[in-house]
Amino acid sequence: MTYVVTQPCIDKKDKSCIEVCPVDCIHETAEDRMVYIDPDECIDCGACVDPCPVDAIYAEEDVPSAQVAFVDINRDYFKDNSATRLRVDAIKPRA
Repeated sequence: MTYVVTQPCIDKKDKSCIEVCPVDCIHETAEDRMVYIDPDECIDCGACVDPCPVDAIYAEEDVPSAQVAFVDINRDYFKDNSATRLRVDAIKPRA
């Protein structure tokens, strides 16, 4: 199990989750529209869930069915972040 950041984070990037993560597994760059949790680094502590002001973070098995694509999006970001950014843009086009 890992934690997953979902669609409500897009264009919000509050970063409260980053501040509380004990293992620094939540990443983002200026180019990113959301933050991403590295599933290989996440220790499943859940510290990131409550600080998120938009309720965008879920345990992998609890991701709402409408947001399940974000399980792969978080995982794929660490393999090909450019392709992942395009996928996020397709899900929620830029304003």
